[in-house]
Amino acid sequence: MLSIAGLDPTAGAGILADIKTFAANQAYGMACVAAVTVQNSRGAHGYKPVAPEFLEQQLESLLTDLPPRAVKLGMLGSAATVEVVARQLQRHPVPWVVLDPVWKASSGAPLMDDAGWRALRKQLLPRVSVVTPNVQEATELAGVPASTQAADLERAAMAIHAMGPKYVVITGGHLERPTDLLYDGEKFVTLAADRVRTPNTHGTGCTFSAALAANLANGKQMQDAVVLAKAYLTAALKQAYAIGAGPGPLNHLYRLQEAPTSRNVDPAPQMTHTTR
Repeated sequence: MLSIAGLDPTAGAGILADIKTFAANQAYGMACVAAVTVQNSRGAHGYKPVAPEFLEQQLESLLTDLPPRAVKLGMLGSAATVEVVARQLQRHPVPWVVLDPVWKASSGAPLMDDAGWRALRKQLLPRVSVVTPNVQEATELAGVPASTQAADLERAAMAIHAMGPKYVVITGGHLERPTDLLYDGEKFVTLAADRVRTPNTHGTGCTFSAALAANLANGKQMQDAVVLAKAYLTAALKQAYAIGAGPGPLNHLYRLQEAPTSRNVDPAPQMTHTTR
């Protein structure tokens, strides 16, 4: 497993959260830092992408020697970074590429410039296996008005799918009832779960996409991989905790605290299927 993403010093999101999530889902994690952030529990206060030529050297070195079964892409920050990642993925094909299209922090602080967002849509979406935007990111990617209506989200998923990824998963943590939407170009599958009442939700998007990538690397089929990732996220949210004055992280390693008989038994989301 390889995470190419930003460094969150609090370890609640970004590469550090990815590594914990990979380990919790039985996958060995490697990492290339694409950007560094100024961040604490109160929010993100700035970022700086890694020099593109240095990132290129990191990726060339790793992908030549240690080809991963799956790559998880998170915060990239700039068009130059996106171009490096797209070029390396073309040079070193990987069975699964999961893109979490990080645009803004939960606090609203930008984590990708406009040129980078355009490059992501044009250069990365055609090369990834699955993209996992939240509702706001999905409407931005699709270029449609913001909406939380089911029919509008389905249209957004179809528009994003037309840009190249084989699968689209719109994560529904911002909806009244958290409901994810999986689209494979033919059918929609909705996966609903009860909301976990906690203020400590930092890193949910990173965690879900990293768990999904780990499940795919371990040979799971897409729908099963999404179900398992959502169940893991829900369980980690239930045991989230505060570390500062703002929203705290999920408990990525909660399974280490469980008895062997209960380990890896996470609550399954409720599924429905529709076809378009």
